[in-house]
Amino acid sequence: MKKYISVAMFADKYGVAERTVRNYCAKGKIEGAYLMGKTWNIPADAVLPVKHKHKERVMPLLGVLQEQKQMRLKGSIYHRTQIDLTYNSNHIEGSRLTHDQTRYIFETNTIGVTDDGVKVDDIIETVNHFRCIDFIIEHAMDKLSEGFIKELHFILKSGTTDSNKDWFAVGDYKRLPNEVGGIETSLPECVAVDIKQLLKEYNAKKQKSFDDLLDFHHRFEQIHPFQDGNGRVGRLILFKECLANNIVPFIITDELKMFYYRGLQNWPNIKGFLRDTCLTAQDQYKLLLDYYRIKF
Repeated sequence: MKKYISVAMFADKYGVAERTVRNYCAKGKIEGAYLMGKTWNIPADAVLPVKHKHKERVMPLLGVLQEQKQMRLKGSIYHRTQIDLTYNSNHIEGSRLTHDQTRYIFETNTIGVTDDGVKVDDIIETVNHFRCIDFIIEHAMDKLSEGFIKELHFILKSGTTDSNKDWFAVGDYKRLPNEVGGIETSLPECVAVDIKQLLKEYNAKKQKSFDDLLDFHHRFEQIHPFQDGNGRVGRLILFKECLANNIVPFIITDELKMFYYRGLQNWPNIKGFLRDTCLTAQDQYKLLLDYYRIKF
């Protein structure tokens, strides 16, 4: 029987940080490692990945985001992206936090004064979403993998009310059937196979176009691999893959939400709906890049 060890044991064995080991697992760099619930299981005979000395070429925006992430520079494109992407993506999914409240949480790590009741989960998922954005900026050039996708979900849903439910798998695929917009999605027992096939076809494309990214997003949402959080994880992946493929990323705002839903529903037959919506969102983000004098 194959033996497995924990992240802590692997980190101690090779003298590296546990966070580094988790990142290696999420990127699929430790062969045979798999996530069960909230815990990574690593083969006892697994070896530490070899770091390559060459640097991958990145688009100017990604370089700026990575630098400003380290600086935690206020008023920057990183600052604006964190707030706008988090607010809009959470708002699409029903969060009641305002844009100002989202900004306040990011800037001060507090909710501020409010006359209205605020759901604790809205606050937790907002903070978690900030961490997800940091994760995709840090690992934008990594190959998309099951481990990476599950890690995003783990970060997003950790500490929420859902995480305390026995039937809810944080950082793992759904256990109960679900649907989206009245449309049936992949059954729990089919999710792993469907995601593997999707990733195999997607990663086989050396040069990925704008439509390739949108097609992946549509198929990901059709599979709906998690019990909850699929939309936010899907849009985070979209942003990451834009950065990885030298494509200007975009944020689906509340004004574009219904066009976005229509585009996803009609993608197999009328690709123009989703493409035009996302190109409109991209134009909005380009205006920000122009303001911050970032080339694209």
